[in-house]
Amino acid sequence: MRKFKDSLLRGLLWFSAFLTVAVLVTIVGYIFYKGYRLINIDFIFSDYSPAGDGGIWPMIVTTIYTIVISLLIATPVGILAAVYLQEYAKQGQLVKLIRFATESLTGIPSIIYGLFGAVFFVATLKLGMSIIAASLTLTIIVLPVIIRTTEESLKTVPRSYREGSLALGTTKLQTLYKVILPSAMPGILSGIILSIGRIVGESAAIFLTAGTVAALPESIFSSARTLTVHSYLVTQESGDIELAAAVGIVLIVIILVLNLVATFISKKLNKANY
Repeated sequence: MRKFKDSLLRGLLWFSAFLTVAVLVTIVGYIFYKGYRLINIDFIFSDYSPAGDGGIWPMIVTTIYTIVISLLIATPVGILAAVYLQEYAKQGQLVKLIRFATESLTGIPSIIYGLFGAVFFVATLKLGMSIIAASLTLTIIVLPVIIRTTEESLKTVPRSYREGSLALGTTKLQTLYKVILPSAMPGILSGIILSIGRIVGESAAIFLTAGTVAALPESIFSSARTLTVHSYLVTQESGDIELAAAVGIVLIVIILVLNLVATFISKKLNKANY
C-alpha cells in the first residue's frame, strides 16, 4: 500500500510538472507562431505609425524608462525596509503589522494601484499623465515583492556569519554591508527580477497614469505607452492579433534576457561568497 501511494504521488508530481511545461510551451509557441513574421530590424527600431507599417521603438524606450525609474526608487527603499524589519526592529506587534500590510499589498489588484496613481500622482501632485507618474505607481506595486524576498534572503544567512564577524571586532553596520548583504545578494537579485517581470507585465496601472501616446518620450514627464499597453490597444482598436503577438515576442525576449543576466550575476556572487 505504501509503494502504491508513493507511486501515485510521484505520478501526480510528474503530471503536474508536465502540465505546467505544456501550458507554457503552448502559450509561448502560439505567440511566436502568430507574430514571428513581423519581427525584423525596422519593426523594433522604427517609430510607430498609426497606419500599421511602423515599429515599436517608442514603446520599448518607455518600457525601459519605467523599469529603470521604478527599480531605482523601489530597490533601495525595499532593501532598507527589509533590513530594518529583519536586523534592527524588535520582533513585536508592530513588525507583525508591517509584515501583514506588506503581504496585503501584494494581493491588491493592479487596477486599484492605477486608480490611486491617477488620483494622487497624476491629479494631486500634478505630474499629469507621464512616465514618472507611472513609475511611482509601479514602485508601490513592486515594493512588497522586494521587501519580502529580501527578508527571506536575509533569513537564510547563517547566524554564525553574524557572530563570526562581530567577534572579529566589526560593528553591526560593517557586518551588515560586508557580510550579510553580500551573502543574501543572490536572493535579493531574484526579488528584483520578479519585480522587473511585474513592471513589464503591468498594463492597467500604466494605462491610467502614463497615458497612451505612441511617440518617443522627450522626458520622464512625457505621456507615453509601454509595450503591454500598446499590445492591448492594438488588439482592442484594430483586432490585429499578429501585431500584438509580435509585441509579446519582444516582451518575452526582454524578460528572458533580464533573467539570464540575473542568473549569471547570482552565480558569480555565489562563487565569490564561497
